[in-house]
Amino acid sequence: MYKSPLVLSLALILSGCQLTASDSASTDVASNNVEQQLDGASPSDINDALMINAQYQQLTDIDEPPPVFDDVWERIRYQLSIDVPQNRPVVAERNYYARHQAYLDRISKRAEPYLYFIVEEVEKRQMPIEIALLPIVESAFDPFGYSHRSASGIWQFMPQTGERFDLKQNWWYDGRRDIVQSTRAALDYLSYLHKTLEGDWLNAIAAYNSGEGRLLRAIKKNRKKHLPTDFWSLDLPRETTAYVPKLLALSDLVKRSDEFGVKWQPIINAQVVEAVNVGSQIDLALAADMAGISLTELYRLNPGFNRWATDPNGPHFLLLPSDKVEAFTDKLAKTEQKDRLRWQQYVVARGDSLSVIAKKFSTSTNAIKTLNKLSSNTIRVGQQLLVPLSDGEINSQHLPKSVRMAANKATRKKLSHKVASGDTLWDISREYDVTIAELATWNKLKKDAVLRVGQKLTVYKQEKSQLAATQIKERTITYKVRRGDSLARIAAKFNVSVEDIIKWNSLAGQKYIQPGQKLKLKVDVRSA
Repeated sequence: MYKSPLVLSLALILSGCQLTASDSASTDVASNNVEQQLDGASPSDINDALMINAQYQQLTDIDEPPPVFDDVWERIRYQLSIDVPQNRPVVAERNYYARHQAYLDRISKRAEPYLYFIVEEVEKRQMPIEIALLPIVESAFDPFGYSHRSASGIWQFMPQTGERFDLKQNWWYDGRRDIVQSTRAALDYLSYLHKTLEGDWLNAIAAYNSGEGRLLRAIKKNRKKHLPTDFWSLDLPRETTAYVPKLLALSDLVKRSDEFGVKWQPIINAQVVEAVNVGSQIDLALAADMAGISLTELYRLNPGFNRWATDPNGPHFLLLPSDKVEAFTDKLAKTEQKDRLRWQQYVVARGDSLSVIAKKFSTSTNAIKTLNKLSSNTIRVGQQLLVPLSDGEINSQHLPKSVRMAANKATRKKLSHKVASGDTLWDISREYDVTIAELATWNKLKKDAVLRVGQKLTVYKQEKSQLAATQIKERTITYKVRRGDSLARIAAKFNVSVEDIIKWNSLAGQKYIQPGQKLKLKVDVRSA
């Protein structure tokens, strides 16, 4: 189709082509010519020119799709955006981390169940991806990490700050240790600090450590003296002046790991755990049995629970391995609420009260009231009550049959563990597949005890059968399709077939997959 000179000239001008300095004169001439021709131009000519320009812009604005990553650390590396100054504080912290590869290995192992989820949440809020590294500085990704100032969880919330950001804390449950809820609260707090501190992320991160009041006072002090108010110029506590450089040092080591000779143990870039709404209080041993996992693993994924059961008043969510969710929900649907707790019948005796009975059975008055649907604390002699049992009653007849049999048949071998540098009760519990409570009891320690290098701990390790040792080589993960993905690429990445992906996700007849679409994949953990 013929285009008039006016249309072609206008399209060229509107296209925004960059010209060199030597072309500026001819540009002025062309511009004058176009202005003259516009006086007599028809609307259709101008519309044609605008359409050509829009099409040109559409072609030139197409970005290359971002790369698709198999490893969460690579995904983080690609998005790092905060400048890292090579000053003494940062270099000193970076050198320290670089000399301790074993520490970085422990961090990767601890972060493995959680890091993908945290990265997803940070990306949703369009925050700097460096925020996903903050739990390393706070707690080294130890969900049971507990500071001398009573901060707890991977994000190290103080009790009052946790309450401020709606983290429930009671006898049953501590939301500061709940991975999902504490991450939500931490990102809420950091977003608030970023806004309060005029969009400065380093100051916001510093305030997360020392509080916004401390940062605002330091900024006010500098302004009075007509000094800069960036993080590096502020007078802050020693702990805070080291806090931000630690995060930046970690960011630098992730970005330039080859240069500094460190390795970040790969973490699969796919959803491996899912939150399941249980809907009511449930015994955690029963939940573990329904999910087909050990009680130890259930506590690792749900470190917010303080007791043998979930809080009667919620939250009623459990994090479970993705490949266990379907079987768990099927069994849960067939289990009435009254059968979701371990309990025994108790006849009220003279002198009893709910608090006396609760203390006798290591439970709470609220739990007894909830289980028996009592509207008050009034009870009478001879009244029959159902009393929830504590985790000490492991051989109770009310345990699920398979759990009871396993407890009765289990044989434990007494071992001695010598504490190495960096060891915590959390690390040791994972190594021997026992709970922190068991370790603490066996060694007469508090659950938040600080261990000494060389200290010897007694561990009773359950001997597993040959059958158990050969189980669970396949896991179901949830993979989120990213730009540039294809079924063939995903199949090759996880060593499965395209046909299997189609079958697992009922994709027969669909020609395309879309970015953001979630796929279920059954992955051989030995080869993926």
